Amino acid sequence: MGNVVDIKKAIREQALDIGFDAVGFAPVDGAPDNTAHLDEYLSQGRHGDMGWMAERKQQRAAPNALWDGAKTAIVLGLNYGPAVDPMDITSQPERGAISVYAQNRDYHDLVKKRLKRLARWLIEAHGGEVKVFVDTAPVMEKPLAMQAGLGWQGKHTNLVSETYGSWLFLGEVFTSLEIPPDKAAADQCGSCTACLDACPTGALTAPYEIDARRCISYLTIEHKDPIDDELADKMGNHIYGCDDCLSVCPWNKFSTPTKEDAFFGRPELTLPRLKDMAGLDDAAFRALFSGSPVKRTGRDRFIRNILIAIANGRDSNHTECIETLREDASPLVRDAAAKALSKIIPGER
Repeated sequence: MGNVVDIKKAIREQALDIGFDAVGFAPVDGAPDNTAHLDEYLSQGRHGDMGWMAERKQQRAAPNALWDGAKTAIVLGLNYGPAVDPMDITSQPERGAISVYAQNRDYHDLVKKRLKRLARWLIEAHGGEVKVFVDTAPVMEKPLAMQAGLGWQGKHTNLVSETYGSWLFLGEVFTSLEIPPDKAAADQCGSCTACLDACPTGALTAPYEIDARRCISYLTIEHKDPIDDELADKMGNHIYGCDDCLSVCPWNKFSTPTKEDAFFGRPELTLPRLKDMAGLDDAAFRALFSGSPVKRTGRDRFIRNILIAIANGRDSNHTECIETLREDASPLVRDAAAKALSKIIPGER
């Protein structure tokens, strides 16, 4: 099979040739602290409606809990750094802010395709068994990436890279080959609290702690019901996801824009007009977001988010489209429209 040091070097070179930007090797037995933190997070209900986190908790504990044949986790990163500051759009209330990762096609497709290429090469070149994962699987990706040396979990709970800042997509190849792990990354957040200070809804309740129930990404994507007024009022013009805590991280000064065409934002999704988006029916929504992660949220939740953003902008020029949506077939949309109208024209409901 060859020397494990040579195999490790060959895997790294092959992964970079395939198009990954960062490569690391992690142990598969997990870290006790990660399991303890997950248990605490779930016991406090901070995962909100994301029941799947609790349902497959045991498999998240470590790679070899998910697959007992795993001996090494190869962790891969792809740079999706934006060319402009994602915070710029938050000062344009007539437009909607869509998270950087969702401004084009679903990144899972590209990441998984490259993971499979690497896995096939690994089997052909060095044997063993493999399994590939992106973040739809019960893998604690960020702690694993930290163990593999790709970066550290910042105070916003996301991965921070010395080279790529906040902007790395992650994927993993688990292999039955035993390969020495890399040195785990050290936390370099220091005394900085920029991410905590930037969170509009106070979802970052303490350094390294997040309450998903207050997070704009969770509220706009996962939450299926009307959003509480107290939180909706703080969402600004975010209509799908939120990059605020990622964007303000000082380590982004070392990052560079992605070179992947598939990660460049589509013009109609980088600066979308709220008024245009508000008129989407189900067919138009599906057509616009074909192949996009936004599509899985569904038209009704997306229009709910649009109406909240319109309400926060307090622009009376949107009154006509709100009135139309008060008659929408969806109770969720009708509720959001009524609330939006009452904020733009006090006393209306």
